[in-house]
Amino acid sequence: MKKILIAEDNDSNYILMCYLLKKHYEIVRAINGRDAIEKVEQGGIDLVLMDIKMPEMDGLEATRILKPKYPNLPIIALTANAFSSDREMAFEAGCNDFLSKPVNSDVCLETLAKYI
Repeated sequence: MKKILIAEDNDSNYILMCYLLKKHYEIVRAINGRDAIEKVEQGGIDLVLMDIKMPEMDGLEATRILKPKYPNLPIIALTANAFSSDREMAFEAGCNDFLSKPVNSDVCLETLAKYI
């Protein structure tokens, strides 16, 4: 089973994502960008769902650190900020795709299927 890292500091958002994905993927959680980097470096992660606004280190900074080291690792921005500028910043940081909260389950699963 493919393993997805969900970098999400909000418990209710994490629980929702687990509910949507647990039948299809193994789930690992990171609570901030620094934690996400550590989990990716431990190995075995097939895709990252990266919240943008998190404490300690945000998702954009974590993506900027991860992408050069792991260029083939799909990172999908997951954020409540759905402005076009937020989308541009996510792509500039190295994200492969962008999902807006609240997440539509069909769109989420289709997006993930494009990458793994």
